[in-house]
Amino acid sequence: MNSISLPIFGQGSQPPEEDGVELDYLQMPQEMATYRMPQVSAELNAADLAQAKTALRQLEQNLAAFPSVSEAIDLTRLNQPNRQFINELLGEGEVSLICSGRQDIRIQESVLAGVWRLQQLDGRQQIVADTVEVGIIPQHAVQSAFNGAAGQIDTHWTALPEGVMNAPPLLAELNAKIAEYRPGGEAHIINLSLLPQTEQDLAFLEQRLGRGPVTILSRGYGNCRITATGTRFVWWVRYFNSQDTLILNTLEVSDVPSVACASPEDIADSHERLQEILKVYS
Repeated sequence: MNSISLPIFGQGSQPPEEDGVELDYLQMPQEMATYRMPQVSAELNAADLAQAKTALRQLEQNLAAFPSVSEAIDLTRLNQPNRQFINELLGEGEVSLICSGRQDIRIQESVLAGVWRLQQLDGRQQIVADTVEVGIIPQHAVQSAFNGAAGQIDTHWTALPEGVMNAPPLLAELNAKIAEYRPGGEAHIINLSLLPQTEQDLAFLEQRLGRGPVTILSRGYGNCRITATGTRFVWWVRYFNSQDTLILNTLEVSDVPSVACASPEDIADSHERLQEILKVYS
């Protein structure tokens, strides 16, 4: 059999350019989050897990009932073995949220997409409430994201800071989109990465938009960091690759950016997975 010679491409494969510029490529992400069947500690005694199994059977019913809204499942009074069982079975999924306020709420999506663990913390960061709910996104995050937020961006100024050139038209565009946006409507996205923005422009936008109480991290193919601004319906969404390099910077007018949300198909899949899990540990 004759060998076949194929051309080789990539960094270092081509002769150097006359001007000394070398061929270079953006580092591609190396990891992606995937589903893994939960691993539960072998020493857990199944006879002692009645509380956890009751909670999981209710969770299975809530998943089956979606999109109907179901009451959150309270885990606060579970004893240590039952809490450990729930912790290991639900695990940690791709999306995490922090809702700041009088009492912080820490929210973690489980390995079952659309199943959310909400833990309320006191001033000493101790858990005082622990619940599980099913949904596209936890309702507490939606309700608290823009609680007390400004309805419009303040566009009154006597003089712009030095270096600010392109931010003012974006603020006017955002104000127009905020005024016409209705909950559940189509998101409006401004891609800052494609626009000529100076560092002063970005700082001015951040100062005028303010900062809200909700921060979201979505880990999938790289990371997406989302913050609610201090202006109603406006989110700052930044995408990073696995090297923590900013690759996309956007402002979004929406209820919650879709990258943080589970889909109805995700929830249906989670229902099937939980049924499989319950068969193993029943």
